[in-house]
Amino acid sequence: MNISGKVFVVTGAGNGIGREVALRLLANGASVAGVDLNQEGLEATAGLASAGRRFTAHAVNITDRAAVAALPDEVLSAHGQVDGVANIAGVIQKFVKVADLPFSEIEKVMNVNFWGVINVCKAFLPHLMARPEASLLNVASMGSYAPVPGQAVYGASKAAVKLLTEALYAELLDTNVHVTVVFPGAISTGIAANSGVDLGGDASSTKSTHKTTSPQEAGRVIVDAIRKDRFRATIGPDAAAMDRLARLNPKFATTLIAKQMGDLLKTEPAA
Repeated sequence: MNISGKVFVVTGAGNGIGREVALRLLANGASVAGVDLNQEGLEATAGLASAGRRFTAHAVNITDRAAVAALPDEVLSAHGQVDGVANIAGVIQKFVKVADLPFSEIEKVMNVNFWGVINVCKAFLPHLMARPEASLLNVASMGSYAPVPGQAVYGASKAAVKLLTEALYAELLDTNVHVTVVFPGAISTGIAANSGVDLGGDASSTKSTHKTTSPQEAGRVIVDAIRKDRFRATIGPDAAAMDRLARLNPKFATTLIAKQMGDLLKTEPAA
């Protein structure tokens, strides 16, 4: 897909990977409607972009179906068209086992990570299908195929996004909409703090003892996947390695991840 001159909707554009994708798309000549719950984050992205009217900020909660349904009209009013959607916004759960995870936390993660993606896809698909060429990209996770103890619900939500995106690819084969699913590994963003998750000490994964990939590199991979109309892409050596291992020996992959990530597990009372 030729990115220059196209209009993209990017969720999670107020920070982390979403911000980097928005900035990279703008740098390649696209216009971006940035969507995020955090208005201040969107304003910071706009300041970094210095793209004038090519970047518009839309403070929307993607779990609010009515607000998302109204979003296409806002974007069309500002940009005149929609050529691509990148669903990047997401949250993780508290690092506790399922038995200790409150139902309220389970519902929050599923609402943002799965229903949020559904809401955005349903709102924008008719507009994408009307374009001569369009792109729909959804971000899943390495956790969708390599289960992390203490992130079972997060992984389940992202596995749902994975299968949803693959099914959308099949449903849209005879259209001009290119569908891509992306699997990031550990990325050095503030997703823990933004999810309200305490990792102990600093809640930002930028100080994690586990090796991470930069959000800038994640943004590069995602925009490259859009440009090349890729079906799937992994981000980071951990995601690539576990992708292969999970296919060859899923039991060994699960055990390996459990041993490597077990130090993040906490025990919290259910609610």
